[in-house]
Amino acid sequence: MAIQLPFLTSNNFSGLFNDRFWQNAWPVPAHNQLLQGEAVPDGELPAVGLANQVRLSAVWQEQPLLLAFTRIFTEHQYCPLCYPHLKALNEHYETFQSKGAAVLVVTSTDQRQSEQVAADLGLKMPLLVDPQCRLFRKYGTGQALGAPLPAQFLIDRQGTLRYKHLFSFLEANAPIERLLKEVEALQAGA
Repeated sequence: MAIQLPFLTSNNFSGLFNDRFWQNAWPVPAHNQLLQGEAVPDGELPAVGLANQVRLSAVWQEQPLLLAFTRIFTEHQYCPLCYPHLKALNEHYETFQSKGAAVLVVTSTDQRQSEQVAADLGLKMPLLVDPQCRLFRKYGTGQALGAPLPAQFLIDRQGTLRYKHLFSFLEANAPIERLLKEVEALQAGA
């Protein structure tokens, strides 16, 4: 009897060793130096299922933005630390919306892989596609073993940083409860 791990949707490793993998093979720790209250980088990326690209500033000018960088290797292989976080974000998407925050998830998989990921996971939140990892690098998330590292940033309507969580081995992703608490604190102080 074979053991199936939920983050490995198959034994198919095709597409793993692509340009993105080699650009992110050498470990670089998370190095984002932004402090709370500082302006964050803007960017524009295509999103799965949307005809137009999504500009971050257009989103955060409308409502606070939780920008979540996730680590997916291919449409068949997910990071074992990010897979449960991505599922939890998706499960709580409406809760974030009801608290007045937008959620955008950024992945380094290509358009085709990202479309498959969104379909397989039934993602309700927008999945932005960044196979060249430009936005990951702007935000200094770091990289290791062929993919950029995960991170989460809460951005207010002025485009300033209100909260950030960078990858560590102690806590790969910010707990959903913490992210919700930060959104509530931002809205209470708004």
